[in-house]
Amino acid sequence: MTVHNDKSSLLDSLKIERTPVQRKKTSPLLYGAAAAVLIAAAAGGWYFWPDNSIPVHVITASAEGAGGGGGASLDASGYVVARRQATLSAKIMGKVSEVNFEEGQKVKAGDIIARLDDSDFQAALHQAQAQVRQAKSALDNAAPTYARYQTLQAQGAMSAEDVQSKRTLYDNARTAYDTAQATAVVAATNLNNTLIRAPFSGVVTVKVAQVGEVVAPQASGGGQTRTGILTIVDMDSLEVQVDVSENYIERVQTGGDAVIHLDAFPDWDIPGSVFAVIPTADQSKGTVAVRVKIKSKDPRILPNMAARVGFMTVPEKGAVQAVSRVTVPVAAVIANGKTGSVFVIGSENKIEKREVALGLKTAQSITILSGISAGDRLAGDNLDKLHDGDKVKIAE
Repeated sequence: MTVHNDKSSLLDSLKIERTPVQRKKTSPLLYGAAAAVLIAAAAGGWYFWPDNSIPVHVITASAEGAGGGGGASLDASGYVVARRQATLSAKIMGKVSEVNFEEGQKVKAGDIIARLDDSDFQAALHQAQAQVRQAKSALDNAAPTYARYQTLQAQGAMSAEDVQSKRTLYDNARTAYDTAQATAVVAATNLNNTLIRAPFSGVVTVKVAQVGEVVAPQASGGGQTRTGILTIVDMDSLEVQVDVSENYIERVQTGGDAVIHLDAFPDWDIPGSVFAVIPTADQSKGTVAVRVKIKSKDPRILPNMAARVGFMTVPEKGAVQAVSRVTVPVAAVIANGKTGSVFVIGSENKIEKREVALGLKTAQSITILSGISAGDRLAGDNLDKLHDGDKVKIAE
């Protein structure tokens, strides 16, 4: 017992009394400083991190006039043509001795535009006139003789056979005189035909023949004979002829308004109207020709210029009348014929791709018949980089 107690006492004496460790509390200021550092780091990362949003300029679709009165616009391509033009030639064959006009010069109706060598025709006329004088002299001698013989026959002093012989001489002289006169008229006409005159006022567009060349009404063989001398065009007769798809021709009405745009002057709106719808279709192209009158004449409008015509058409049968149309810059539309795509900028600058129907197009703007409304915000550039659902950054 004594030994056991001694061991217990010894073990108790070896125990180390541990005082609980007192941890120092973290200051609230330290937490605040750490939070501030994290916020600053996040803000810096947001500011300096690259922005992948595509920058675009905003285009606002604008209403095109007062809608509801007319139908959708219909476009067609064609050319400026002259309803009155002529390639002038001579009525007779001859050598050109004079050409009085060049390309671009104006001519008036009746002007002598060219002459043929008339020496042979002058000689023929002089000969014919001499024959007329000779025949007239013979007739003047035969006529009174025949009249005298008729008088003597009535008095019983002349036989019928003698009177008949004088009548034959008179008839032959009369026939010869008439023939000579006709020959003289032909010779005078041929001489006059050596002068080629303008049948109407216009502008020379082509000079075909030169002095010294031979012209004829209809060239034959393989020689250098020409059929024409000059081509003149009546500029007041210019109009535009276009081909309209037969699927839409019922929307084009005679007398309806139209707007003409020349490829050479795409920014120029030329007022026009439908003059006539040609009542036949081109089977190979599936189109109908339409003549469009040019309301304002201008020297810049020239024959054979390429043109586009926008018709203010009536609505298709059974179609709902369009409430309004809008115009936007050409750069805001990906066009594909009569349809196209635009990118509408929605809330939070998110893109929505929409399909639209297209109308009249000029160098600056294009009419959208359906798909968007006036006031819609559209992406005006970088369209090739945009996709439906993309988020964009508005460029200043």
